[in-house]
Amino acid sequence: MLVITTLAILMNSIDRIILPTLLPAIMKDFNLTEIQVGWLNSLSFFGTLSGAVIFGIFSDFVGTGHKRCYSWTVAVIVEVVSGVATAFCKTLGAFQALRIFMGMGTGGSEPINVALLGEWWQKENRGFAIGVHHTGFPLGQFIGPVLIAGILAFGTWRQAFLFIPLIGLSIVFIQYFVGTKKNHQKVMQWIVENKLTQPIEPVADVKRDSFRTALGKSLSCLKNRNCLLAISLIFGFTWAEMGIANFLTLQLTREVGLPLSTAAIISGASGLTGWIGQILWGGYSDVKGRKSSLGIIIFGWMIATALCMYIHSAAFGWGILIFWGLFRNSPYPVAYALLIDSAPKAAASSMGLMIGLAVGIAGILVAPVTGWIIRDYGFNVHYMIIVGVLILSCLPLFFIKETITHKSA
Repeated sequence: MLVITTLAILMNSIDRIILPTLLPAIMKDFNLTEIQVGWLNSLSFFGTLSGAVIFGIFSDFVGTGHKRCYSWTVAVIVEVVSGVATAFCKTLGAFQALRIFMGMGTGGSEPINVALLGEWWQKENRGFAIGVHHTGFPLGQFIGPVLIAGILAFGTWRQAFLFIPLIGLSIVFIQYFVGTKKNHQKVMQWIVENKLTQPIEPVADVKRDSFRTALGKSLSCLKNRNCLLAISLIFGFTWAEMGIANFLTLQLTREVGLPLSTAAIISGASGLTGWIGQILWGGYSDVKGRKSSLGIIIFGWMIATALCMYIHSAAFGWGILIFWGLFRNSPYPVAYALLIDSAPKAAASSMGLMIGLAVGIAGILVAPVTGWIIRDYGFNVHYMIIVGVLILSCLPLFFIKETITHKSA
C-alpha cells in the first residue's frame, strides 16, 4: 500500500508540474501574458479546492480501511481521463475546463491517499510512512520534467499531456489486487501481534457513516484548533512553493537564457534530494514532535528562497534547487500526520478541507499575483515577498498544539 500510494502521489506531482514546466510553449501557442497564464494555472487549483472537499467527504462516507480504495480509484480515474483529454483540446476554453477537472482528480486523490496510508500503518510510525509516501512529490518533480524533456525532443506539449497521465492506469490495476479486505485484516493482525497501536477500529466493527454524518465530521474539523492552524500553515507553504515553481522555467529561459528542454530538467532538480527531506523530517516528527520538525523546515525554506535570487546560471540553478529539495515537500506529510493525530475519525474529509482550503485557495491566487509581481517588479522582489510569507507562517506554527508526547523511538 505504501508503494501504491507513493506512485499515486508521484503521478499527482507530475500532473501538477506539467503546465508550469511547459509554460513558455503554452504561452506562445495561445498567445498569453504572464498574468493570463497565471490565471490558467490557477484553474487547476479551483479543481483542487472542490475536488479535495468533495472526494474527502465522499471517501469517509464510502468507508475506511480497504473500503477507502473504492473512492481512491474514482479520484485517480478522473485525474487520468482529464489529463489525456487535454492533449486533444483545440481551444483555450477547453484547455481551461480540463485544467479544473484534472485539479479535481489530483485534489481529490491526495487526502484519500494520506487517509488510506494512515489506516494501513501503525500509529507509532505514521509520520515516517506518510513521509516516505510523500517522496512521490519530489520524485515526480524531477522525473516529470525529464520525461517532458524527452517527449519534447520528439513531439509537442500535447504529447506530454497524452502519455504522462496514463501512469495512473497501472496504479489502479495494482490497487485492485492489494487493497483488499483480506490484506487489510492481515496488516491489523500483524500490528496487534507486534504490540503496536492500530490506526483504526476493525472495519467490520464500524458502522458506515451516513452522508450527513460524514459531512458533519468534515465540518467539525473547522472547530479543531490544530486543523485551522494547519490550514493557515499549509496555505503559506503552498503560496511559497507555487510562487517559486510556477515560474522557474520562465526564469531559466528568460533570465538565464537556457533552452526550454534544459530549463525543464533543471526546474525539477529539487526532486533529487526531496525524498531525503520527506523521510528525514517525517521520521524526525515521530520522535521529536510535529512542531519542532515544521520549525526546521520553515527555516530551511527561507534560506532556499532567498538563494533563488542568485540563479544566474545553470550551475547555480542546480545547486540552489537541490538544496531547496531538502525542505520543499517536507511540511506536507508532517502537517498531514498532525491532522490525522488531531482528527482521526474524519481523516479524509479533514485533510480534504485542509488541502482544499489551503492548497486550493493559495494555488488559485498565487500564480496571477506572482505573475504580476514578476512582470512589474522582477524576480528579486518576487522572492523577497515569498520569504515574508514564510515568516508569517511561523505565527500559526507557534499556536499549534503538539500531538506527539513520546520522546524516544
